[in-house]
Amino acid sequence: MTTVGGENLQAVILAGGLATRLRPLTETVPKSMLLVAGKPFLEHQIALLRKSAVHDIVLCVGYLSEMIQDYFGDGSRFGVTITYSRETETLLGTGGALRNAAPFLRNDFLVTYGDSYLMLDYDHVIRVFRNSGMPGMMVVYRNEDRWDRSNVIVENNVVKFYNKTERRPNTVYIDAGVSALRKETLQLLPPHDPVGLDVLLSDMTAQGCLHAYETKQRFYEIGSLAGLNELQELLSASGDPSIAAKPATAKG
Repeated sequence: MTTVGGENLQAVILAGGLATRLRPLTETVPKSMLLVAGKPFLEHQIALLRKSAVHDIVLCVGYLSEMIQDYFGDGSRFGVTITYSRETETLLGTGGALRNAAPFLRNDFLVTYGDSYLMLDYDHVIRVFRNSGMPGMMVVYRNEDRWDRSNVIVENNVVKFYNKTERRPNTVYIDAGVSALRKETLQLLPPHDPVGLDVLLSDMTAQGCLHAYETKQRFYEIGSLAGLNELQELLSASGDPSIAAKPATAKG
């Protein structure tokens, strides 16, 4: 696959949460290390990214992070380079974890949650992002409340509304769990307080500077037992799941 100018692309995986909804499974194992089709979920994520020329990975970790590092090490065994950004004793939230990782981040990067699985051409995503001229981009899926409650309105390839709790008419898209950001956008986050990534994305939406990348490929998540079982069925049936990473994009 062709990389962006021959670059080694960077992705941040937010994998530091407590995953209380999955207890007791996550009482002794971090969510990203739960086995799916015989491998830790995070290994499937990394394989998917690597197929799209993403070889520089920053893992934002916290809860039981030593288990993640013991397994993945520096990433060389998996064909990537892994840098670890650890939360302190205080949980920072997904946005705070990203802010904490700032010293390791390039000028632009992909961001995905540690429980999301989206079969996508990430190399294409970053190219569309750079061509957009905007400081941020959200991958969206036309969900129409099928897999979860839709929370995004898109007009002319720009996110016009994004909110996890508020509901508006014509909210047919959903945040697919992947974004692309320029490092400068982290300045919009509060300097110290715990904060979610959704707050940053909502602020960028309000400023009209969040591009929308629509995919026809639905995303999967392991944040619940139902989601975990669904992904288990998908990956068990597909053999090597990373071969399914071919894109099905509608527009960017």
